[in-house]
Amino acid sequence: MPDVQSSDPRAGRARRTGTGRAAARRIAAGVLAGAALLAFAPTASAAGLPPGPGDPAAAGARHGDSAALDRALDALVTDAGVSAALGEVRDHGRAVWRGASGRADLDTGAAARPDGRFRIGSVTKTFVSTVVLQLVAEGRVKLDEPIERYLPGAVRGGEGITVRQLLNHTSGLHDYLADPSVYFHDEADLDSWLTTGRWTTYRPQQLLDIANRYAPDFPPGRQWSYSNTNYVVIGMMIEKITGRTWNQEVERRIIRPLGLDRTTMPAGSTTIPGRYAHGYLKRASGERVDVSELNPSVAYAAGAGISTTDDLARFNAALLGGRLLRPAQLKEMMTTVPVDEDGRYGYGLGLTRQTLPCGDFWGHDGGIAGYATFLLGDAAGRHQVALSVNPYQGGDPDRAAAALDAALVKTACGPDTPVPPAPKAPAAPGARAQALTAVPGLR
Repeated sequence: MPDVQSSDPRAGRARRTGTGRAAARRIAAGVLAGAALLAFAPTASAAGLPPGPGDPAAAGARHGDSAALDRALDALVTDAGVSAALGEVRDHGRAVWRGASGRADLDTGAAARPDGRFRIGSVTKTFVSTVVLQLVAEGRVKLDEPIERYLPGAVRGGEGITVRQLLNHTSGLHDYLADPSVYFHDEADLDSWLTTGRWTTYRPQQLLDIANRYAPDFPPGRQWSYSNTNYVVIGMMIEKITGRTWNQEVERRIIRPLGLDRTTMPAGSTTIPGRYAHGYLKRASGERVDVSELNPSVAYAAGAGISTTDDLARFNAALLGGRLLRPAQLKEMMTTVPVDEDGRYGYGLGLTRQTLPCGDFWGHDGGIAGYATFLLGDAAGRHQVALSVNPYQGGDPDRAAAALDAALVKTACGPDTPVPPAPKAPAAPGARAQALTAVPGLR
C-alpha cells in the first residue's frame, strides 16, 4: 500500500476519526444549541461487582474502585452535558463494574439503567468487518481484490478500490451522509429530517447512488478519511456473496453464537426493544426532541446496530480473544493505517487502536442522533470497557473533553490513573460557538 496520509478534503467539515480526543469534542458538539446544563441530579451508579482475578491495572479489579468509576460517569452528566451515561468494565471474562448515571427518560424522570439498550452507530462496523474476515478465512473474499470483482459496475472506480481499502477507509469514496438530502447537518436541515427523513426507508443502492454522484475525495490508498459509504458497499458485498443480508450474517455468525441476546441489527424497525436510554436533540430554540425512534436503514451496515454495554464488552472480548477470527485474519484486522500525526491513533479493518496511559486499546466508537458509544479492549481480549452516552445539553467543550477523557482512562486503566490534560478547543473566532451548535452525523 502507498504511504497513507490522514486528511479530510471536504472543506468546513470536521474529520471523523472514530477514536481519540476528537471524540470528546464530538460529544460536546453533538447538540443543536449550546445552553446551560439542566439541573440533573445524577443517579447513583450500580454497585460495583465482586472483583475478579486479572491484571492489577484493570479498572474495577480492586476493592474501592467502583465509587471512583461511578463519579466518572456522574461527571459525564454534569460536565459533558449528556442526559444519561452507561458503562461496564470486564476483566478476564467477568464484569467487575457496571454503572449508570442520569436519566433514561427526561419526560418521566426514569433513572438510567446499566442494562439499558442504545443505538451503537459505527460500532456496527466492527461486527460487519468480522463477518468479512470470516469470509476471507473461508476463501470467499480476498482483501486485496478490487470490489469490482464482487459487485460489478456498482461502485464508481470500483476496479481500483480493494476490499481492504473499503474496510480501513482509504478508498476515497465520498461519504453519502455528507449529502444534505440524506441527513441533517444544521438547524435548517432539521425540520425536514424530523418530519420526513427520519422515517424514510433507504435501499443500500440508493445510498451508494448518492455517493456515486460525487468524485472520489482522493485516489484509493493515498489518504485516510472516514466514509460511511465504504460499509454500505461492504454490506452489499456480503449479501451478494452469501445470499443473505449483512444483518442476517451478523446474527448467525456473531450474535447467536456469543449469546448476545440484547443486540440487534435492525433493517428498518424504528423502535429500540426493551428498556433503553432515550436519545435527544436540542434545537436552537431550546426545544427538546426525542429522537430515539428513527429508521436505521439510513445507516445500513455502517451503523444500524442496537446493543448494551455488557453485550458490546463480551463481543470485544470474544473478538480480540480469538474466538471469532483465526489468527491470520485477526492480524489483518489489527493492521492499522495512521489517522493522526503523532501515531496515537490507528484504523485497522473496522477496528481502531488508541494509546492510553496504560497502553494500546482496540475497539471502535459510534454515534448517531442522540447516542454516542465507546468500546475498548486490550489486545489479548482480557480487559474491556464499554461506555454509552446520550449527548444533549452541550456546554463548554473543554470540560466535556476532560470528562470523557477521565471516564475512558479511569475505566480502561484504573481509577487512580492520572488523566493527561486534553487539548484546548480551537481558538479561531467562532470555533467554540460552532462546536456548540454542530449536529452529529453517523460515525
